[in-house]
Amino acid sequence: MLRLRLTPDVSHGPLDGAWWPRCDALELELPVLVGSLDPSIGTVTRVTVGSAAWPDAPQEVMAPGHVIEVVLTDSAAEAHAITVDCGTVGRWELLVIPPDEPAGVATRLLTAAADPGNPLSAPRLLALAESSLDGQDAWESEGGAGPR
Repeated sequence: MLRLRLTPDVSHGPLDGAWWPRCDALELELPVLVGSLDPSIGTVTRVTVGSAAWPDAPQEVMAPGHVIEVVLTDSAAEAHAITVDCGTVGRWELLVIPPDEPAGVATRLLTAAADPGNPLSAPRLLALAESSLDGQDAWESEGGAGPR
């Protein structure tokens, strides 16, 4: 099953895609994320994650051939997001879908977060998806992944 989806070309919203890790151990999941990124984006040098979602995150994670600095933040905007910094090449803001999220919801979130027209932040997108498990109309009216 797909666990990473990036916005094609240029994002015009607050997110550049979504990532659905298998567990909440950043030291295990981050090398998998980095390994699945296109090498042309450069070397991932730092990530910023919310301390609420990753309370036991180490300060550094080993990836193939280099070390990634992990910065913890208490920012509400980073609560369900990871910011991936690739040196001078760029920065990507990804929604982090909780590992225990049902596959159907995770698939909708992966699609919505990678939509270049998505206007919603990571916390808003996740809250909307979780509150609308029974309300597909609300999900789509707020910018969720519906037909365009």
